[in-house]
Amino acid sequence: MKKFLMFLMLIGTVHAATQLGINEKLGTMVPLDLTFINETGERVTLKKLMDGKPTMISLNYFRCAGICTPQLNDMAKMLGRLDLAENTDYKVLTIGFAEDEGYELAAAKRQTMLKTIQRDYVQDAWHFVIGENNSSGILADKVGFTYEKTVSPAGVVDYLHPAALIMLSPDGKVTRYLNGIEQLPFDVKMALMEAGQGKVGPTIAKNLLYCFAYDPKAKTYIFKWEKIAGAIMTLIMLAFFIYLVRTSRREEDHQQNKGDK
Repeated sequence: MKKFLMFLMLIGTVHAATQLGINEKLGTMVPLDLTFINETGERVTLKKLMDGKPTMISLNYFRCAGICTPQLNDMAKMLGRLDLAENTDYKVLTIGFAEDEGYELAAAKRQTMLKTIQRDYVQDAWHFVIGENNSSGILADKVGFTYEKTVSPAGVVDYLHPAALIMLSPDGKVTRYLNGIEQLPFDVKMALMEAGQGKVGPTIAKNLLYCFAYDPKAKTYIFKWEKIAGAIMTLIMLAFFIYLVRTSRREEDHQQNKGDK
């Protein structure tokens, strides 16, 4: 029992060190009264932004030097091919979580992305917003999107974060996660249709990509070895747990055999 308790303590330590990423909260209700600032500087609620439609959400920051732009570029490409009527069948929200970014950055990024869509697209279907009174952080917590703010020795602020699309039903229920940068239009269509019905669906198996810290001086990304170490430690702890179970069983069998004799 003592060995097992020690094992649980070690697992807890590893778990605490590996929270960065998507911690799925399927079925969770997101409060629709959260307020955001849209591209024109207007204060608007999540309920108004969603307009009673199933909604896909991406969480990004607009100065991101990593995966945010590729993710948004892929979203624009995918939306151009999506076999649903935008602004009628669904809404799209890109929510900025960086504390120091204004709505002007959101507006500029939105215009850039809308221009890349290779067809006439109803612009009111895709909004870029920033948080008000930590609404972005609250929403991120509700949907299990965990990111980490970093500050370099030179004072450069950056964020470590995953890339995913998160589907909400019209009443704000988390129904599905689509991990990664590239999404197939068919997968998104099915996810939106299920979200419209309030159906919770399993996550499509895909590697979850992360944005690492960017070192502008060295012009390279800083790989976070803690993540790999955390994964390795988890495997080691799992192997240790199996070893403990098997050892305990052998000891019990040995004691039982002695007792039978």
